[in-house]
Amino acid sequence: MSKKLFVGNLPFTAKEEELREAFAGVGEVVAINIIIDRQTGRSKGFGFVEMATEELAQAAITKLHGADYDGRIISVSVAKPMEPRAPRGPRGPRE
Repeated sequence: MSKKLFVGNLPFTAKEEELREAFAGVGEVVAINIIIDRQTGRSKGFGFVEMATEELAQAAITKLHGADYDGRIISVSVAKPMEPRAPRGPRGPRE
């Protein structure tokens, strides 16, 4: 069963293909998703990597957590489920 990892402190210029290459050195990568800011279109500096097995995910954490990625020290950990957010109120007066 595949396992999703959280990857933090990515450079804002990080590309999914490059991140895939880095994690493929450990084993089979199922999916990559770098989170993009809707307003700027730029990376938010974090993303998710899904490894094929739990063992490969653990190996990726061991090998890549604290590693230098394009001049930044990345953090790699098991992804946690997103917590529900409180509903947001109106963004201002309506006309």
